[in-house]
Amino acid sequence: MNRVYFDSAATTQLREEVIVRMIEVMKNDYGNPSSTHSYGRTSKAIIENARKTIASYLNVTAAEIIFTSGGTEADNLIINSCVRDLEVKRIITSPIEHHAILHTVEQLHKDFNIEIVFVKINASGFVDYGHLETLLQDSTKKTLVSLMHINNEIGSMLDIERVATLCKEHHALFHSDTVQSIGHYPLDLGKIPVNFTAVAGHKFHGPKGVGFAFVRKNSGLHALIHGGEQERGLRAGTESVHNIAGLETAFQLAYDHLEKEKAYVTDLKRYFIEQLVKNIPGVVFNGSCTDMENSTYTLISVRLPIAQEKALLLLFQLDLKGIACSKGSACQSGSDKGSHVLQAILSEEEIKKPSIRFSFSAFNTKEEIDYVVGVLKEFIGA
Repeated sequence: MNRVYFDSAATTQLREEVIVRMIEVMKNDYGNPSSTHSYGRTSKAIIENARKTIASYLNVTAAEIIFTSGGTEADNLIINSCVRDLEVKRIITSPIEHHAILHTVEQLHKDFNIEIVFVKINASGFVDYGHLETLLQDSTKKTLVSLMHINNEIGSMLDIERVATLCKEHHALFHSDTVQSIGHYPLDLGKIPVNFTAVAGHKFHGPKGVGFAFVRKNSGLHALIHGGEQERGLRAGTESVHNIAGLETAFQLAYDHLEKEKAYVTDLKRYFIEQLVKNIPGVVFNGSCTDMENSTYTLISVRLPIAQEKALLLLFQLDLKGIACSKGSACQSGSDKGSHVLQAILSEEEIKKPSIRFSFSAFNTKEEIDYVVGVLKEFIGA
């Protein structure tokens, strides 16, 4: 049986260099980075060098990089602290954000009666910037805007610089979940006036369980997890040195190989779209994922011409054929509620058809695409 992995938006394959680096650190550099002896100092140096490496690529200071367990923790740290420590009373977000955002703001509304406002999203999954500006003008309450850079299900891209500028003009704080973009797109956070971002290492061939928050200097944020004084006092707990070393290696390799790998994966995406259109009459692409300029090159969301009854067997059949992909985001697994992202942009009739997200990396090939399209064609009876 062929084994094909087209679920890189959920998590990516570790690069060999990352594995080697992590094993090296686990074997040799096991000191607690808070210890003052040589073992501890060596571990501390690994962490601080990683911080400097990441900061240099993003054009920020090392002190603005706070290591976390991943994107969800970074999002929670930022949003909760904005309410608790920066006296934010109003949050503007969108209905297609990751649940790390949506569930957090829902809880803040319940606990602290924070006003939650949703900016309009069009049928292609793009923010209505005019509506956002109106919302920013609409209130004197201290406001946080939280909008993701790249949507993890349909790939639509936010004009992050435009939103950051709007927020700055209207004295609002701006947080962007950049989990799907960091490692795939260059971001100059020294020039883009965003206050906070969240990043997960496992989205760009790094380890799971590690990520970071970018926190603009002098922001006033306080810790979400209390204990020791690790991570500039913003994130207590002994740092996972081998994971941070792996994150650094993955981050550096992602940007060192960015142009070459982006061109390769973009070509794969174009080929996938062409083959689906050619072989499966009636196939539809959700949102803007066929727009090569305004959606990410790393994924497509496909709506297939299958009856609901047969659709229930689709993912099962693909799995039997060794094909890994997603019905929605991986975070939706086990839920029968369906994708909140697709519900926000599709009609009731459209959402009855099964949608599949295929996401890819430089480890994929056109031969794998041919295999997947052949399996789909056979199952649908096209």
